Amino acid sequence: MPTLPWTVPNTPPAGADVHVFASRFETRTFLGAVRFLMRTAGVWRQVGRAPGAYGASLKAQPFRRTFWTLSAWESAEALKAFAGGGVHAPVSRGLAGEMRDVRFASWTTSSDELPVRWEEAARRLR
Repeated sequence: MPTLPWTVPNTPPAGADVHVFASRFETRTFLGAVRFLMRTAGVWRQVGRAPGAYGASLKAQPFRRTFWTLSAWESAEALKAFAGGGVHAPVSRGLAGEMRDVRFASWTTSSDELPVRWEEAARRLR
């Protein structure tokens, strides 16, 4: 699966502060990676409809059992509402046991700096 390009569900106002969130997931097994991939479409659809979502991308390397997400939000509260509801909540709980390593990073930037570069996310996830 190639990287899903930066998608903009809601256009942010110019010069606004945005909450950026990056994650890295490594599954324990190849089967765990397949399970992760199978659930990606539903979560991706949810992102596309999420209030306060200003952009998102997904990078998948299933043969390495590794996945990255990168997203920008109106606020930390908008991200929390997304993560705690819809398809995302049960999917994340259901996949928790499949994970070998999980990393998260969040920071604030200007909407004028979107889309966030993958290099910046990787640096912050180290």
